[in-house]
Amino acid sequence: MSYSEQLANWCAALEFSDLPADVVAGTKLRVLDILGLALAAVALPTGKSVRAAALAMGSGNDARIVGTGDRVPAMQAALANGTMAQALEYDDTHNETVIHISSPMVATALAVGEMVKASGEQVIAAIAAGNEITCRIGLVAPQQFHKVGFHPSGVIGTFGTAYTAGKLLGLTPLQLRNAAGIAGSQASGILACWEDGTQAKFLHPGWSAHSGIAAALLARADYTGPAPVFESRFGLFASHVQDKNFKLDFARMVGNLGSVWESRNTSFKPYPVAHVIHSFLDALLYLHRVDGLRADDVESIVCPIAQYMIPVVCEPVAEKYAPASDSHGRVSLQFSLAEALVRGKLGVDAYGADALRDSAILALARKVSYVIDAEAPARGQYKGWVKVKTKDGRQLERIEPHNRGSAENPLSAGDVRNKFRENAARALDAKAIEAVIAKVDRLENEPAISALVDLCVR
Repeated sequence: MSYSEQLANWCAALEFSDLPADVVAGTKLRVLDILGLALAAVALPTGKSVRAAALAMGSGNDARIVGTGDRVPAMQAALANGTMAQALEYDDTHNETVIHISSPMVATALAVGEMVKASGEQVIAAIAAGNEITCRIGLVAPQQFHKVGFHPSGVIGTFGTAYTAGKLLGLTPLQLRNAAGIAGSQASGILACWEDGTQAKFLHPGWSAHSGIAAALLARADYTGPAPVFESRFGLFASHVQDKNFKLDFARMVGNLGSVWESRNTSFKPYPVAHVIHSFLDALLYLHRVDGLRADDVESIVCPIAQYMIPVVCEPVAEKYAPASDSHGRVSLQFSLAEALVRGKLGVDAYGADALRDSAILALARKVSYVIDAEAPARGQYKGWVKVKTKDGRQLERIEPHNRGSAENPLSAGDVRNKFRENAARALDAKAIEAVIAKVDRLENEPAISALVDLCVR
């Protein structure tokens, strides 16, 4: 039996009652988190552009774009909502694979859920299934996609959304298998935008959602796709993993499905920045909060860092010192630490045009350097280490072994709700925000997911 078939059989059979209580609670918080991020992006250039494009792609009334309430076909709603949810680089990340799992899955489930009038229970189960499948596919070759410029949230996320959409559409196991095979021909996402700070990367979760729905609809109409889409000689891993010495571990894709939930190892983000920078921010802001460190005090900041992180967040150095755009800034260790220390925080308003031109931030960024941390932990654990030398001769140092938001150092449910409040305030008033929180808290009791979307429209 192919791996896509094994995943299809599990996905089709999964019931809401099969979900552990913590997976249900975590999935609901992920729904809340993603809704807040999409709402925060409605008025941003990314949100305005993707909304305009979604409306231009064709008319329909299957589902709605969050914030504005425009009615469009489900694929267009998912495209817009998934893209907006990534626009701030603030959506959750599976630690070992560095895949943003929830933005494509929530966008898919809301759009298809509205289309088929799904209940809250059905939506929770479909998101939980898609999130788990996405993590499992990524674990066959963790972080091998990033190494050669593929964004796994776009590539692997498309398979997860095909299963999520297919589950809500009531596909049979055979149709789900076909949907996964079809998704393989649509899975895409390269990271060339890291070169010039343009917006293309933010599209990936939205495009994954769009493509997964298309794959599921094609499969429902009995269009076929290759069963061995993962393991065949022309399949996903043969085509995308270029290190031929890397040993693929297909057993991790299907082993203990339903009894071991890999999606539990997914971090909520406390900062709108690349995942690997978080623990460095935790360490520096600890020194700011506890030791009274201020930007004017700093002579130099040295960050011992895992070697594999350097090409992503530390180099090219000139680009990281002075990012050309907010998306450039979100993958710069130097600039992110500087903005956080100058302003005392790094939240939803970070990386604005004013920050990118702030002379104090730009000057401090040039005082941040890095060295290889020879004792950095294995991939999947994100250690942060900052060494600060002050102008008056003090030496301050802080190590954070696990990023805040991870399973080892979790955010509380209250933290996630407060994050939602801050993000959603860009689009909703306080009364509507609390109504959304209350609705998500009891989402499994909701007969129609459209009632939640109703509250997310201005």
